[in-house]
This record gives sequence, structure tokens and C-alpha cells, in this order.
Amino acid sequence: MESLFLLSILHIIVIMYLGKITKISFLMKWLLTDMTTGYKIKYIIKLFNKVIIKVKHERKKEDIIMEGKMKTAVMSGIGKMGFEERDIPQPKDNEVLVKLEYVGICGSDLHYYETGAIGDYVVEPPFVLGHEPGGTVVEVGRDVKHLKVGDRVALEPGKTCGHCEFCKTGNYNLCPDVVFFATPPVDGVFQEYVAHEADLCFKLPDNVSTMEGALIEPLAVGFHAAMQGGARAGQTAVVMGAGCIGLVTMMALKAVGVSKVYVVDIMEKRLQKALELGADGVINAGETDAVEEVRKLTDGRGCDLAVETAGTQVTTVQTIHMTKKGATIVLVGYSKSGEMTLPMSLALDKELTFKTVFRYRHIYPMAIEAVAAGKVDLKGIVTDVFSLEEAQKAMDYSVNNKADIVKAVIRIAE
Repeated sequence: MESLFLLSILHIIVIMYLGKITKISFLMKWLLTDMTTGYKIKYIIKLFNKVIIKVKHERKKEDIIMEGKMKTAVMSGIGKMGFEERDIPQPKDNEVLVKLEYVGICGSDLHYYETGAIGDYVVEPPFVLGHEPGGTVVEVGRDVKHLKVGDRVALEPGKTCGHCEFCKTGNYNLCPDVVFFATPPVDGVFQEYVAHEADLCFKLPDNVSTMEGALIEPLAVGFHAAMQGGARAGQTAVVMGAGCIGLVTMMALKAVGVSKVYVVDIMEKRLQKALELGADGVINAGETDAVEEVRKLTDGRGCDLAVETAGTQVTTVQTIHMTKKGATIVLVGYSKSGEMTLPMSLALDKELTFKTVFRYRHIYPMAIEAVAAGKVDLKGIVTDVFSLEEAQKAMDYSVNNKADIVKAVIRIAE
């Protein structure tokens, strides 16, 4: 009888929690009926099991709900930054909520900030910049199985449709319906939190920081350039431009085994950074003829692979002259006008192969592994770190000191 009494008390709590009976007098009347003890015990156990299921469900629901406001840095006009308080986003079932810790400042962010547009993509303020994020998962959608709260992640910023011919053939970076951070009208992530598709959030190993996680995005461009160029051991490659993309391309080429990688630029500080990060040699094109230097370094043959990241006609023409016959040229940089005049007769005579790069595909796991294995020094490219509160200063300094900055990042949180 004592066990039945205890179970009965539990039963009162259970059915009140389930919301099926709210009057204690009714409960007591039920307990005093002539039903057998065994039946009552079985019934109470059944209800208790329902409570366990409901508690788990409620706990899961509570785990994925974070309410409140977050600070967001917004571009309020050309050359102007401000702040807004926005709602913390709620993750969908297939998403995770990430507390951002670092976001890189990309050249495209600076271009939008300076001019208000890139081609047909026009900023309509208030607009959030930033598409290179790293952070920590703080909430998990119901359908997410491979990530948990506390996991540190790098976020691939483009959501694709999954149904077009490009997505179905694996070339998802060419999806015409991609939704990409900081590409108008889609806001970026200069903010404290973001809800993002879990399959686009890649867990970082213990020895890879969230700052490095943020820089996986530009590194992915470098690895994609290497893949597009068919980079391999035994080759000599030349990278035109020692900005962020040029440097990560150089490191990607070295990581995949290219034997010799030389970097060309006109800014000595950037060339010194290239040497620090592993370039086999550098050429200051402001002081010497880059084409002749490459020929000397290759005993007159020319290089096997050239990757153009500067986006100028001069450097692109130089790649055609410095490559050997049958070589490959990978075009990464965008020119200001979108057009170039090139010596195509020479390109035809050499039977050169031209490849182009638009973002990346299937690269994040490879890039993260390269950093974890010590093959790529991502921290080494960071020259400046600003807090979120310094967003205006960060953008202005990056615009006005391009010769000194290799890579600037915004520290959202630690």
C-alpha cells in the first residue's frame, strides 16, 4: 500500500503536468475507486513514461530558443558605419545558431563600403557586411545530428538551391539562386549571432582557432584556384599579387605539393610577408621585369602554372608571357572595368589553358585539415584586429592603408 500511495502522489504530479486533470478532488476520487492496484500502477507508469518523453521534448525545445537582442554593425551609407539592435535569429530545424567570434574583412566588403556596389549588386542601407565568419554553436535545430552546443565552427557563407543542374552535378558554387552572406540584398555577419544551415558549418579541430575558422573562407578560394590549375608536385608556379588571396593561394599551392612557388607584387611589405609564409621567392615588379625574372628562375622555360589574383591587365598580360608552352593560367582577380585586352595570339601559339575561379566548392574540409596539419599558417596573414565597436575604424583603416594591411579581422567576441 505504501508503494501505491507514493505512486499515487507521483500520478497527481504527472497528470497535472500533462494538463489532463487540474482538480485535486477529482484525482482523490479516482484513487479511492475499486480499481485493482496493479491496474493503477501500470496506468501511472504509462503516464510517467509520457512525462519523460514530454520533458525531453520540452528540454530540446528550450535548448534551441535564445531570445533577445544582438549588436549589429551596419553600413548606413557609402563610407559610413553605424549600429543597430536586432533580434537574435532563431535557427530552423536544419540550422544551428552560432555565436560569432571573428569575421574577416574581405576586399568585397571594402568595395561595397567605398562605392556602394559591385556590378549589379547594389547596397541599400542599412546593410550588413562580412562573409568570413567563425564562432561557436550555442543552439542546435531539431534535425541536426552532427553538431552540438559548444562546437567551434567555420561557416561556408553560401546557401544553394540543391535542385539546379549545377547543384546536382556538384558545381554548387555556380548555382544561380545562391544566397550568399554580404551580397546584396542578403545581409552579412558583422553581428553577434547568426543562424545558418548546419551542413554549411564545419567543426574545427581542437588546434584550429575560430579566428583561423573565419579565414577558411579566403583559404578556400586559394585551394579552389590550385585545384582549377591542376597543381601538383614537380611544378613551378607563380602567383601574381601578394594580398590576402594571393598569399592563401601561395600557401594552398605549397600545401598540395607544388615544388616551387614564387610571388609577384609591387609592395615590398607584402612580399616580405609572402616569404614569411613560405614562398620560395618573391619578385618586386616595381623594381624589376617580372617576366624576365621568372624566365631566369626557370632556366628560360617559363613557369608551369600562373595564378593571377591582382585583377589588373598588366599582371594578366605578364602571366601569358611568363608561362611555358602548354601551361595553365588561373584567373582569380576581378578587374575594375570587367574587361581586358590580352595578347591572345601568343596565348594561342603557346596553347595555354585558361581556368577561372568563382568562389569554391567542396573545399572547406580540405582547407581545415591543411590548417590543422600545420601546412597552412592562417594566423600569419592577419595584420590587424579590430573589435566590433571599432567597425567604422576598421573599415576606414583598411581602405586607407591597403599597402600596410594584408588581412584585417573583426573580433566579435572571445
